[in-house]
Amino acid sequence: MAEPWLSIIGLGEDGLAGLSDISRAALASAHHVFGAPRHLALAQVNDRGTTWDVPFDLQPLLALRGQPMALLASGDPFWFGAGGSVCQYLQTDEWIAYPAPSTFSRAAAKLGWRLENVQCLGLHAAPLSTVRPWLRRGQRLVCLVRDAEALRALVALASAQGFGDASGWALERLGGPLERVRAFRLAAANLPELQAPLALAMDLHQGPPGLPASSGLPDELFVHDGQITKSTIRALTLRALAPRPGERLWDLGAGSGSISVEWCLAGGCAHAVEQQAERADNIRHNAEQFGLSNRLHVQTGNSLECLSALPRPDAVFVGGGFDRAIFDAIATSTGRGVRLVVNSVTLQTESLLQELLVRHGGELLQVAIAQAQPLGRMLSWQPSRPVVQWSVRL
Repeated sequence: MAEPWLSIIGLGEDGLAGLSDISRAALASAHHVFGAPRHLALAQVNDRGTTWDVPFDLQPLLALRGQPMALLASGDPFWFGAGGSVCQYLQTDEWIAYPAPSTFSRAAAKLGWRLENVQCLGLHAAPLSTVRPWLRRGQRLVCLVRDAEALRALVALASAQGFGDASGWALERLGGPLERVRAFRLAAANLPELQAPLALAMDLHQGPPGLPASSGLPDELFVHDGQITKSTIRALTLRALAPRPGERLWDLGAGSGSISVEWCLAGGCAHAVEQQAERADNIRHNAEQFGLSNRLHVQTGNSLECLSALPRPDAVFVGGGFDRAIFDAIATSTGRGVRLVVNSVTLQTESLLQELLVRHGGELLQVAIAQAQPLGRMLSWQPSRPVVQWSVRL
């Protein structure tokens, strides 16, 4: 078997002094060295160095495939680093990695935190709102950020969500001679000068409880015009959809996108299709509010016309507009093994679901819910429209 031509080297702020002998040997033997300007300066590679393009572009590296080469990355290249981006295009015998302690490890060591209990987020390229689902009382976070402006914006976001009395630390250039750690209260942060690489640590010991981990979030957390799968029915729908991390959902006739939001909070991604432009805007707003803009994708248009452009799903939910044409299109587009869940409140759709149950099997539920509401000086049950739900694996 041929020797790997690419060495992926984790580099700390202490530069060459922090590398192992084998990492230094790999760096010395490389004909080409790729990295950020800071990495190339720390490694002292001179004319062998090539700076990464911004935005990140792998083509210059892949164009030299097979030649002795090194890729420099901060700390652990496979934890929000360049290693995973590069290796998806390579065979496992083409590269060898020499990771160094990550910023997360260094931050936990500085603060005395158990790393397994810390939520670690890489926000270099992701929206800062990605942090929102993790803003809950008792949570500890370490977030990698692009620059000083991003760190201050992240502090302001957490403070605005009710965590102003919580503790924060600005972590600058950890592991090197210019390392600096500054503690502050989130609402009173005074951070005029900050040097990258930067991380923000937060201990949310004070603040609101945050989002519950169960499905069926309160309806008032969503922007909607009344077209929303209500909390209790949503919980039953998520139970039938059975989301798993990394899975993809089609949410057809998405309304407010509440099903898509909760699917993404469970670790998946979603494509929400909504014909009405104002409702599609509500879905985008909800995605932003829950920090899911990078995982919840919104298509404005007719479901039948949009399906061919969507990547294959693991599950499909139809909350409105279900008919035989939609079913046939879903069955044709998705292939076997996809989970389908349909909710209906009309007799016509219920009749179709009964027919499809006979032909394709699955589970058919009727859910009738009533809430206690004032009736004069007393209380009485106020029923909602019954919902019929069909779930099946195609």
